[in-house]
Amino acid sequence: MKKFYITTPVYYVNDVPHIGHTYTTIAADVLARWHRELGEEVFFLTGTDEHGAKIETKAKEMKLEPKQYADKIADAFKEAWQELNISHDGFLRTTGEAHIKAVQKALRFMHDKGDIYLSKYEGLYCRGCEQYKSERDLIDGMCQDHKIAPEKMSEECYTFKLSKYQDELLEKIKNDELQILPLNRKNEIVSFYEKEGLADVSFSRKNVNWGIPIPWDKSHTVYVWADAFLNYLTGLGWDGATPFNKGGKGDLKFWPPSVQLMSKDILRVHATIWPAMLLSLGLPLPKKIFIHGYFQVNGQKMGKSLGNAIAPSDLIKKYGVDAARYLIMGATAFGHDGDISWEKFNDKYNADLANGLGNLAARVSNLLETNKIGLDLEVGSDKKLIKKYAENMQAFKFDEALKILWEKLRAGDTVLSD
Repeated sequence: MKKFYITTPVYYVNDVPHIGHTYTTIAADVLARWHRELGEEVFFLTGTDEHGAKIETKAKEMKLEPKQYADKIADAFKEAWQELNISHDGFLRTTGEAHIKAVQKALRFMHDKGDIYLSKYEGLYCRGCEQYKSERDLIDGMCQDHKIAPEKMSEECYTFKLSKYQDELLEKIKNDELQILPLNRKNEIVSFYEKEGLADVSFSRKNVNWGIPIPWDKSHTVYVWADAFLNYLTGLGWDGATPFNKGGKGDLKFWPPSVQLMSKDILRVHATIWPAMLLSLGLPLPKKIFIHGYFQVNGQKMGKSLGNAIAPSDLIKKYGVDAARYLIMGATAFGHDGDISWEKFNDKYNADLANGLGNLAARVSNLLETNKIGLDLEVGSDKKLIKKYAENMQAFKFDEALKILWEKLRAGDTVLSD
């Protein structure tokens, strides 16, 4: 049986779920459900990323222990996905004992191989991103995503030989062995490799307690990105053993991922550090990485401070679960930025669902009841439409797939009107 393994990122527990998390997760759910309908064996993984300095600070602000705080936010994600009827097969928390042990085993393997070494790292560090930045990443000296000036930091750390894998990774990305979609995102990454190149990267922090201890040096904890990336393996039950066929445990028949979905802010680390780790571990790379854009509200960045944030629970309360899912997936072409607002959601709900689908369903129901007749539908009768729909779904063109469905619905409405 054909296998299909799809992942979302593990979402950082610095805040409760928002519509950006929801967008990625519903898109993954749509694909997982469709591949199940095709008769494939599917594994759909999501979860939460729970370590790091930012979480430690956030917990202190709320007068909680980091694990207590992480438990609270992880539960909020679980509840949100349950409310939205997300059909995930696994929910991975990076504070889980099995994950922690696997991360330590994997990093020890990389260290023993010579790919992790002790050094002193100096650079510009953004606490919002929990990443080191180059001058080229900044606009007017500020982080583009968090609008804060990174601080100069110098500390002892264990460093990963990212530069070692530059040429091999660039070749794999260029020839689509690691396919990055849409094409403009592939071009962006290829340009980054060719113009800036890969520099070795910190894989530990010495002054951050809330993290996984480095197994050979307990004075360091694992850098949050190195910890989080391995969830895609540990979520299948992988125990850190390499390669898979020499003692490794877990449901690894699904590896590698068929597609990994994420927003554009984490593309670079997923196209550099993550596949380099897999090469170091001797494991196959993901087949595809698909990058979607951001949502804005009336042209503005969404945020609590601006008072324009739209929570998934608010959408469900107003429109119901299925309608909320439809409105989110129909808001923009997948892979592009989208502009949303309550007004736009209301207009689309009324036009497509209340007046469009709703009226058609009411007319069919009334016709059947009035004439005392039954409805006999032949499933899969329109082969041409099914093929066209499948092509769009394979290409992640959800908006085009929806257009095909609406063409069929409008055709049905026309038949009833004649």
